[in-house]
Amino acid sequence: MKRYTNTFFKGNALRVSLVVLLLSLCLSCDNYVEVAQPNSQLTAGAVFEEMSTANAAMVGLYAKMRTNGMLAGSGGGSVYMGWYADEFEFYQTGISNFYNNSLFPAESTVTSMWNNSYRQIYEANAIIEGVTNAVALPETGRNQLKGEALFVRALLHFYLVNVYGDVPYIKTTDRIQNSQVSRMPSATVYEHIIADLEAASLLLPEAYFTAERVRPNKFAVMAVLARAYLYTGAYAEASNAASAVINSPLYVWETDLDKVFLKASTTTIWQFMPNAAGLNTTEGGSYIFPTGPPSLVGLRPDFVAAFEANDQRKVKWTKAVTNGSSTWYHSFKYKQRIATPTSLEYSVVLRLAEQYLIRAEARARQGELTSAKSDLDLIRTTAGLPVTAAVTAEDIVAEVIKQRRFELFTEFGQRFFDLKRSGTIDSVLSLSKPGWNTTDRLWPLPALELNTNPNLNPQNPGY
Repeated sequence: MKRYTNTFFKGNALRVSLVVLLLSLCLSCDNYVEVAQPNSQLTAGAVFEEMSTANAAMVGLYAKMRTNGMLAGSGGGSVYMGWYADEFEFYQTGISNFYNNSLFPAESTVTSMWNNSYRQIYEANAIIEGVTNAVALPETGRNQLKGEALFVRALLHFYLVNVYGDVPYIKTTDRIQNSQVSRMPSATVYEHIIADLEAASLLLPEAYFTAERVRPNKFAVMAVLARAYLYTGAYAEASNAASAVINSPLYVWETDLDKVFLKASTTTIWQFMPNAAGLNTTEGGSYIFPTGPPSLVGLRPDFVAAFEANDQRKVKWTKAVTNGSSTWYHSFKYKQRIATPTSLEYSVVLRLAEQYLIRAEARARQGELTSAKSDLDLIRTTAGLPVTAAVTAEDIVAEVIKQRRFELFTEFGQRFFDLKRSGTIDSVLSLSKPGWNTTDRLWPLPALELNTNPNLNPQNPGY
């Protein structure tokens, strides 16, 4: 976390270390519902009475999100959901239960994704409670940190509900209450997500808190809100939220595909900074292999073959590696595999292209076909493709889903989620995944969680 600390905090280094220790102690248990009481002279209340240590808590949370869980660049949701759907080929030795869609409730990664997400949610709740109760914290600082923590809480629950289905929505650090929670219907989870995001949008300013867009602002909140509205069928609201982002002068469309994932890209809405100067993304380190055969992960050949002729995203964002007799492919959105004298790329979590695709789909579903096609064609023409031939609303939506596949591949499970919400997951994955079952659209709840808290039952169908 050194890079974050040096960038954001000029306060007492000892206090920064103590707040990190405190939060680590709070989150040290294997099970999120069994959170240990902190054992530190620095009390939780004291952490949030000063902006330097309160900031440390927030930045420490981003460091955990970047390293572990759904949004981790290496070993996170992008890799596992890419295997689970139809983006990534599995090249490791042995068998992948994710690639083969043969998960079971005691699967270690199923458990770690759940636990890491809820640990991070616990930490967001600790920040919300801490800054709310703080006396000495300036109001602007309180609003900034509370808004960011609400945003994080909503975002993590968004991934949980899309991966596991009905899940608890955790809003407290109360150990007893959290140990007895029950699953909520997905629709109720979305209501909480939207409520948290709407609250965050009123607290966060349009301007970024720091340089390089590594702390979310109001428009990062609106970007996730647009996604949540789209997923719940609130199309007018999705279009309006996406428009708020698109119309902001902070974001400028980039026509050079080689610049989209640079750390200074004008289309980036929110990104994770590496943990040390000169490091780049863990995605680049995981995805890029200079020689074959790959040892971890690569793009499925049938995915690469599915690009339209002359699609520059295939040219710029994928790369073929051959040994003369065999050819493999890797994602090449991020170009840096190793450290550079200065960091060139950060892990992009939210970017402008998704907002155009959200608005295009939302507009089409409302019958606003001309403006929907305009948004869609911006994506197509930037990729070097002609304008769409789609005419009807149904055809435009289908084309949007198609473009999402080639625009957002390897980005935190977007493809997996799109297949589910479009109702095409069974027809698509049954062709590319011989062992696919309709119940595979959800991961199982971790067995350990069900044993610890029976209120989380029943298990998802098929497990």
